[in-house]
Amino acid sequence: MLKQERADHVLRRLEELYPKTPIPLDHTDAYTLLLAVLLSAQCTDVRVNQVTPALFKLANNPQDMMKVPVDAIREIIRPCGLSPRKSQAISELSRILVEQHGGRVPDNFKDLEALPGVGHKTASVVMAQAFGVPAFPVDTHIHRLAKRWKLSQARNVEQTERDLKRCFPREKWNKLHLQIIFYGREHCSARGCDGKSCPLCRELFDT
Repeated sequence: MLKQERADHVLRRLEELYPKTPIPLDHTDAYTLLLAVLLSAQCTDVRVNQVTPALFKLANNPQDMMKVPVDAIREIIRPCGLSPRKSQAISELSRILVEQHGGRVPDNFKDLEALPGVGHKTASVVMAQAFGVPAFPVDTHIHRLAKRWKLSQARNVEQTERDLKRCFPREKWNKLHLQIIFYGREHCSARGCDGKSCPLCRELFDT
């Protein structure tokens, strides 16, 4: 298959396998999604969903969260790892949201990425899932599968994102990034597939 043929096949098969793509991180609004995505760095979604109920019971909006001592935040989110840095970021970004954005999560990349602890991937998830803006957040699963499926040979996630955006229609990006993550976790993990074992790898390269 040519590269675009592989991309088209991936899109078609993932739509068959995952017609619905619920957001893996539990949240109620853009703010709680932002915090959940921030906490998910180097942590599983399952663990984040175990931790956030207690965090959001403590405070589920920036006005209240900015008043919570950083130590109290850190104690709750400790199981997610990197708790000193993440707790400080949660406290500081909450204050910035109140002081500079009227207590609202900004709906543009520039202001989101200016927040403490918020990189391009986190901003992309929030833009895609909270505001419906086409984005293609690339995590380790997507970066790995893009290379395995020969849709990108990039060495970094930034270039992988650019390559994938060229392969797939803009209106599919928000759903597709979740579909790829779901597939990677279920069928094509780093250890569970050698690039030949899972259904999609076989279909892409055995024809």
